[in-house]
Amino acid sequence: MNRIMLKGRIASAGLWALLLLPLLPVPAEGQEARRRWERMNQMRREKFDVVLPEVMRENGIDMWITMRREGLDDPLTPDFGPGYVNPIGYYIFTDRGGDRIERAALGIGGYLLAGNGAYDIVTGNFDLREFVAERDPERIGLNMGSNIGAADGLSHTGYRHLAETLGEPWASRFVSAEKLVSDFRARRVASEIAGFAEAGEISRELAERALSNEVITPGVTTLRDVAWWLMDRLLERGLGSSFGFPSIYITGPEGIEASSSDRIIQGGDVMMIDWGVCHLNFCTDMKRVAYVMRPGETEATPGVQNAFDRAIEARAVSRRAIRPGITARENMDRIGAALTAAGFNPIPFNQPTDGPQTDVTWEGHHSVGNLGHGIGPSIATWNPRRLTFEVVPSNLLSIELFAYTAVPEWGGAKLRVPLEDDAVVTERGAEWLYPANSRLLLIKSDPAAGRTVS
Repeated sequence: MNRIMLKGRIASAGLWALLLLPLLPVPAEGQEARRRWERMNQMRREKFDVVLPEVMRENGIDMWITMRREGLDDPLTPDFGPGYVNPIGYYIFTDRGGDRIERAALGIGGYLLAGNGAYDIVTGNFDLREFVAERDPERIGLNMGSNIGAADGLSHTGYRHLAETLGEPWASRFVSAEKLVSDFRARRVASEIAGFAEAGEISRELAERALSNEVITPGVTTLRDVAWWLMDRLLERGLGSSFGFPSIYITGPEGIEASSSDRIIQGGDVMMIDWGVCHLNFCTDMKRVAYVMRPGETEATPGVQNAFDRAIEARAVSRRAIRPGITARENMDRIGAALTAAGFNPIPFNQPTDGPQTDVTWEGHHSVGNLGHGIGPSIATWNPRRLTFEVVPSNLLSIELFAYTAVPEWGGAKLRVPLEDDAVVTERGAEWLYPANSRLLLIKSDPAAGRTVS
C-alpha cells in the first residue's frame, strides 16, 4: 500500500492519525543500491570464471595476492568486492589446475563481500603462511607497477609485511603483477560491456543537455555555471565524475580562451565539453562540441561547420583502421598511414601547420573502463609501456582525436575540433557503445527562445 492510499484510508481518523503517519512502516522504494550491487556481483563472478584463468596463465603467475589495510584500499578493491578489513586483509587467487582459479578473501568480510557469491573462501580465521605453503606457488604476483598507477597498489610497508610474514622461500618468489592487472581489467565479459555502455549513454545525455538552451542563456550563463549544473546531475543520480570538475571551454582563433571559469557564454562562441561519468565501477571519457549562434543565425558559420565535418571524416578513417591481434603501437602506425592516405596531415599534439590541409592529432586512442584513462592497451603516446600491449577483442577504447581546419571567418586561423567517444574492440575492429558524436550542437542566442533543448 503506498502512502497516498494510506492517507486516504485513515483521513477519517482525524488529526492524530495523520501525525502518526511518519511512524508507520513504508515499503522499500526502488532499491537502486541493491540492483547496482547485484549487477557488479554478476560482472565479478563472470570475470573470475572467464578472464582470471586466462590472464594468470598468460602471465605465468600461480598466486596473485592483493593486500588491503584498514584505511588504505588497493585500486582493485571495487573489482574484487568491498568488505570490512581490520587491520589487514587479502584477496588471494590461486591456480590449482583445472578450469577454475581458487578465490579467497582472508581477513575481509561483511555482507557485501560474503554475499556476492564470487569467493570459495571468506574467513577471518587464517594463517597466511600456512595458506600459501599449502598451495606452494612458484610465482606470486603482487600489485607493484612502475608504469601503471592502478597496478601499483602495494605500499612499501605492505611489501615488507608480506615478506616478513611469509618468509622464505615465498618472499623470493614475489613478482610484479603489473601486466596481469592490466590484462585482468582490460579484458571484458559481456555484462561489463553492457554496464559501461550504460555509463556512456548517461555521459552523452548529460553532456548534450549541458550544451543546450536548457542550461545556457547566452549573455548570462558562465562556463562554470554549466560545469556545476553537471555536478548537480551527478549528485542527483548517485554517480561519480571521471576527472573531477568537468572541463567546459571555449576555443577561438588563438586557441582555448577559457575553461570552466566565470567567462560568460556569448554568440559566436565555439564550446566544448570534456568529461566522464562513473557508474558501476566504470568511468567514461567523452567530448561534445557546440556553436553558440548570434542573433539572426539559424546555423553555424560555414567555416566552423566545415571544421567539424572534417573532424568527423578523420575520425571515421581512424576508427576503421583499428584491428585486434596486433599491438597498440602497430595500430597507431596503421591509423597514421590511413589518415595520410585519406588526405589528412597527421601531426604531434597541438602543433598545427599553416597549410591548407586538415591537421590531425590521432595518438590519443586510449584505454578506458574502470578509470577515465584505463590501464589496458593504449594507442596513445603518454604511456609507452602500454603501446607494447596487444589489442584484443573486448578491450574498451576511447577514440580521441583533434582535427585542425582553417576557418575563413577567423582570417584562416585553424579551429581545433576535439572528438572523443568510447568503443569496444571486436573481431571486426572498434564499434561504438552508444551514439557517438555526429552533429555540431547549436545553442540559440535569443533569450526568448531559450530554456529548450536544442
